[in-house]
Amino acid sequence: MLWPVFMVWCTAFSQRAVHAVRPNIILFLADDLGWNDVGFHGSNDVSTPNIDALAYSGLVLQNYYVTPICTPSRAALMTGKYPIHTGMQHGVIYGAEPRGLPLTEKILPQYLKDLGYKTHLIGKWHLGSYKREYLPLNRGFDSHVGFWTGRIDMYDHTSMEHGSWGFDFRRGFKVAHDSFGRYATDVYTNEAIKVIKGHNASEPLFLMVSHSAVHSGNPYEPLRAPESEVEKFKHISDPKRQKFAAVLSKMDESIGKVVDSLHTQAMLENSIVIFSTDNGGPAAGFNDNAASNYPLKGVKNTLWEGGVRGAGVLWSPLLEKKSRVAAQRMHIVDWLPTVYSAAGGDISAFQNIDGIDQWHSLSKDEKSSRTSLLHNIDDVWASAALTVDQWKIHKGTNYNGAWDFWYGPDERSGVYNVSRVCDGYAGKVVQKLGFMPDGDKIFELRNTATLKCNSSIEAIPCQPLQAPCLFNIEEDPCEKRNLAEQEPEILQKLLEELNKVNKTAIPQNSKPIEPKGDPKNWGRIYTNFGDFDSKHASSVCL
Repeated sequence: MLWPVFMVWCTAFSQRAVHAVRPNIILFLADDLGWNDVGFHGSNDVSTPNIDALAYSGLVLQNYYVTPICTPSRAALMTGKYPIHTGMQHGVIYGAEPRGLPLTEKILPQYLKDLGYKTHLIGKWHLGSYKREYLPLNRGFDSHVGFWTGRIDMYDHTSMEHGSWGFDFRRGFKVAHDSFGRYATDVYTNEAIKVIKGHNASEPLFLMVSHSAVHSGNPYEPLRAPESEVEKFKHISDPKRQKFAAVLSKMDESIGKVVDSLHTQAMLENSIVIFSTDNGGPAAGFNDNAASNYPLKGVKNTLWEGGVRGAGVLWSPLLEKKSRVAAQRMHIVDWLPTVYSAAGGDISAFQNIDGIDQWHSLSKDEKSSRTSLLHNIDDVWASAALTVDQWKIHKGTNYNGAWDFWYGPDERSGVYNVSRVCDGYAGKVVQKLGFMPDGDKIFELRNTATLKCNSSIEAIPCQPLQAPCLFNIEEDPCEKRNLAEQEPEILQKLLEELNKVNKTAIPQNSKPIEPKGDPKNWGRIYTNFGDFDSKHASSVCL
């Protein structure tokens, strides 16, 4: 009776074979990176040669959108749903706030585990930590090394929120005391390489490296990088921008080293690499930071293009048409169905999501089926923005309009060093694989990806606190010409569409800060305070 045994063996072999051919998925998520903070968008003051190498040999996502702030974007990425459909549309989750991404939501790593993936998260979580069930290891990740809250100091790994202060760095559920004093980006790099080296190549890998950079840290020194790195940017006159560039440079180096490690382990040839910011940059001192969204309007946590138009790259040998600036409109909610489809999954598994499978349109350079996207509706701020085709509507604004302007630095002068791109960790690997375009092509791609405001366009002011504003975002990405009065019919249609979408929203689920969650009650450590009494600070999660 060998036949049943043979059938079992064949079935097991077939499953392993299917797993082996599924692409590895590597997702790099930057924190608070601005549109003009990458070289491939025209900036010359900062240095991102490794990200640039992936951009030029893959796809620059030129019309890529995120949400305006951390937690909502991460929720959108994980669920494939706009934040208004998960209750995550207002603000971020704080370490002492008793809420998280609803447990009713099945998220990206859980879907990928259904396809046989090993799943690892390194870095920031920020989707709820007050109870153990909301944490990464209970939401589809096989491992997590990093922090739970919204920001940490890059060296001491503490976070200051609402007048309190505590340590926040974990290895799984355990406090990672050994990380103290080690530069966070270096910790992430080493952990990612460790995961890659230890991975069983017969199984597909999902590795998410969710960086702290370039988010500002604690008020005593918001931007921190090794002094040797800061010294490389003495040509930048603004001390904050110097430090910002150094923080960014370390993240770029990390991405290059991880890509190099994938190549060394013979995994890169069957990988999909994604790079994305979570929201627009905090420019001009917003959040004690020094990002740049030039020439776009607004900053992080605003609905202007500077707050929601994201720096993004897609790289893979599996792409049919590479080395181009992809004009397809894409939103961060699209990553869930897109990577699931690219991994061979059946997207009929998704019910009632807002994301669209973009894999074929991006790979083959075909027209995207996405014609509209919601930037956000926030009833607390009384702000909303929506894009349909080339038209974008603003209704209300955040911060009472205090950040509704255009901010530098522009830093378009100077010389762009192509040799640095080719000589970086990622550049060398891409050249070995034969995907790096020549210098002329690189400059052509960079010029196409560098946004410029239409200097001939007549500016018409927008005052969204008084009346809705309308922009032709394709002709006027800098949002200088408010066409609400010139195009009343289009304005009315978008108002109707916005109202229609708003009817599908669920209430935002922000909660008051819980005094019990203050890390001072738990040995100055942020913890899952909702699982136990303050008398029991010896819980396993400590």
